[in-house]
Amino acid sequence: MLNKPSRKELRGIRRERVRRKIAGAPERPRLNVFRSLRNIYAQIIDDKNRTTLVATSTLAPELKGKLPSSSNSAAAAAVGELLAKKALEAGIKQVVFDRAGYVYHGRIKALADAARAGGLEF
Repeated sequence: MLNKPSRKELRGIRRERVRRKIAGAPERPRLNVFRSLRNIYAQIIDDKNRTTLVATSTLAPELKGKLPSSSNSAAAAAVGELLAKKALEAGIKQVVFDRAGYVYHGRIKALADAARAGGLEF
């Protein structure tokens, strides 16, 4: 009898495969996205120095009480706009987008489009 990997194992394999191809450098850091059932988190990471340069989420004080729901595309777009604003203030204009194995639609796409509209290039 063959043992099929579970959905959780398949997601981990896909995440590792995507992550192997993407690396953030000081001149072009990595924009990582994490999506939970209730919130969405985004951070810009310099992999060479292993530091987080900018981070935000739906739990940030700027967004926490202002969003009717923290788990929809509108909330993800608000996080993308806030991240782009913080990144530009930190002097970051170009990033590499790391979707962390998530399918590029819905909340992930809304965050990416809002970050692009806010001035980030990827």
